[in-house]
Amino acid sequence: MNLTNPIFQDADKAREHLEKTRWPQGPVCPHCGVVDQATNVGGKAARKGCYQCNACREQFTVTVGTVFERSKVPLNKWLLATYLMSSSKKGISAHQLHRTLGVTYKTAWFMAHRIREAMNPVDPSPLGGEGKVVEVDETYVGGKESNKHANKRLAKYDHLGGKQAVLTLVERDGRARSFHVPRVTAKTLRPIIVKTADRASHLMSDGARMYPALGREFAAHSSVDHAAGEYVRMGFHHSNTVENYFSILKRGVIGTFHHVSEAHLARYLAEFDFRYSHRSGLGIEDTERTNEVLRNVGGKRLTYRRPDEGTHA
Repeated sequence: MNLTNPIFQDADKAREHLEKTRWPQGPVCPHCGVVDQATNVGGKAARKGCYQCNACREQFTVTVGTVFERSKVPLNKWLLATYLMSSSKKGISAHQLHRTLGVTYKTAWFMAHRIREAMNPVDPSPLGGEGKVVEVDETYVGGKESNKHANKRLAKYDHLGGKQAVLTLVERDGRARSFHVPRVTAKTLRPIIVKTADRASHLMSDGARMYPALGREFAAHSSVDHAAGEYVRMGFHHSNTVENYFSILKRGVIGTFHHVSEAHLARYLAEFDFRYSHRSGLGIEDTERTNEVLRNVGGKRLTYRRPDEGTHA
């Protein structure tokens, strides 16, 4: 797949590709859920790609119930935006999408947030497991003060120094999950950590005070003392994996988006989590990564009137 692919140039080709990706076993009715029991609606007055379910008699297309539903943007541009966001390691800005796709900045911004919704996993399985290591750490993101509007700079913020706290758990040689947290305390972090990581895992952290107690709830817990200049011990004890994730996240925020608002931070985290969890190092290349987003566009419709109601948890 590259930028000359017909699915990025022709809306009908884009629709056919989306149908094959979302419906490998045949059309799935979004109204009753019946698989491969629909008839293509013919005739000059019918919309291309319109089906009628033989079970419930409702009509539908492949975009019904998805983040693409009722959009006036051609489907080929949606697929191109999905490909660009899926293949850009540090993300792509709404301004760049606006110039590349030939749509308004407002449209590009909203398209990007819809695609981020599709990147957000629904009820994902816990990270780690028996014999696996899950690294946990926290950081602060939000962009450089000089990149922010005057009314959003340091004087307007609280104790976090103008940035937002992020907790990330990374499974070595596996997936990542990130969360926007109000404060970095045992009370706010524990519910997230014990839900996100399998308790049979080996939890790896830095020397922060809240982790020893949390670590007792897992099969094992190890830490390295950054304050004492310790970063790796015996080649196994380290939190370098999650630190590497943070380096990608921060370069994306600073270099691509310049500033990420608190209201939308969860969606940006979902985007970076998705690309990391479907990276080339795990044998997943741009085409499959893009198709994975397309397989998950259903059930996540986001209207323009409620852009702040993300589902990333």
